[in-house]
Amino acid sequence: MHKVKNFLVPKAADDRHRDYIFNKKIYNLGVFLSQIILLISLLAVWEWLATIGAINTFLTSQPSKVFNTVIRLYESGTLFYHVRVTVIETGVSFVLGTIIGTLIAMILWWWDFLNKVMDPYLIVLNSLPKVALGPLFIIIFGLGFKSIIAMALAITVISTTIIVLSGFSNVDKNYLKLVKTFGASKLTLFSKIVLPASIPTVASALRVNLGLSWVGVIVGEFLTGRAGLGYLAIYGGQTYQMDLVITSVVLLAICSAVSYQLLILFEKKIQNKYS
Repeated sequence: MHKVKNFLVPKAADDRHRDYIFNKKIYNLGVFLSQIILLISLLAVWEWLATIGAINTFLTSQPSKVFNTVIRLYESGTLFYHVRVTVIETGVSFVLGTIIGTLIAMILWWWDFLNKVMDPYLIVLNSLPKVALGPLFIIIFGLGFKSIIAMALAITVISTTIIVLSGFSNVDKNYLKLVKTFGASKLTLFSKIVLPASIPTVASALRVNLGLSWVGVIVGEFLTGRAGLGYLAIYGGQTYQMDLVITSVVLLAICSAVSYQLLILFEKKIQNKYS
């Protein structure tokens, strides 16, 4: 009986775990297939409505025209050039915005007096329409890459600072006091307790920052860009090439979706490291 107890129970538990993993994979596969079916259905309905004339294709275009526009851009050699420009600008803005915003949040957490002094200014800067700063950036940095990065950073840094600082400040104060009684330094408190406890908040800040980086770069390209997907969109609007505008939006959606999935993979690695 003793052997049966030690052998059968683990086997049953192992079977249940295997069934759970299998069912989880089936569930995830069902979600993925449903997403693909929904996307294909939306594209099919869009194409059908355009074909029967139910929608104005001059304004909304249609999937077949978007596809033809992508092929035309590829054949002209400009497709990957414009995609690469926007992706690089977004990547630079995302990395710099995350680093600068996190460093500011660390400084404000470390120096409570400065935190209280800067609090109303952060609120005002966060609510300020950053597009209004566009002409100033153009005068200071000129047209092109620098102005676009400056616009994106103006949008991302303050938001990142506020979100990350909120995560640092929400760590249990009683727990921090308890650790202090054992002689822990402020650096130890931050590196061993505050930072690991704030990983979920930092992950949320990364997701918000990624979206804001795309927004900032596109706004910058609208104002001062000479290349990129935002430039293609504004150029298409100015020349009444709505197919080009919709194509730029579709390419932006694809690029942002890919970048978001890469960020999710990065977050999982970070969470596994601190878990």
